Amino acid sequence: MGILSGNPKDQPMHYGEVIGCWAYVGANKGLISGYQTFINHAGDEGLKKLLQEAVDMMRDHNKQIEEVLKENGIMPPPTLPDRPTCSADDIPAGARFMDPEISGAVSINVGQALVSCSQVMGQCLREDIATMFAKFHTDKVMFGAKLLKLNKEKGWIIPPPMHLSGQQTKE
Repeated sequence: MGILSGNPKDQPMHYGEVIGCWAYVGANKGLISGYQTFINHAGDEGLKKLLQEAVDMMRDHNKQIEEVLKENGIMPPPTLPDRPTCSADDIPAGARFMDPEISGAVSINVGQALVSCSQVMGQCLREDIATMFAKFHTDKVMFGAKLLKLNKEKGWIIPPPMHLSGQQTKE
């Protein structure tokens, strides 16, 4: 039997799996801190709820990955302290992030997370790690769908020019 046979949890991680896991946790930790700040700035309750959902999801993902890293003798990246909470009204208007800005930034992050999860899945030799990132990918897809719906409902999306097939412009 080879080194990559049997229970995947008994197999060593290769360097790509290590850096993929480590980088995902590190990115999540930075985003958690940023999203806590966004929660303080946001005015829309639906957006605040989604931001908190994202924070909770990233903490859950980190917990799972950190367990795998520690089992393999790898120290996870450091955790940032939680941000204090405040009211958006206490932040001067010119210094506040506006809800469409927050939602746009989070939308970009969801797209980046999908790519990151796909990249780790594609380089994995350990099925348990690939499966874990497939679940994270699905979590991000579901979250992204909720965010897209909110963006559409609130009118926060600036669509690109629309292609209207078969319609002619009249002069």
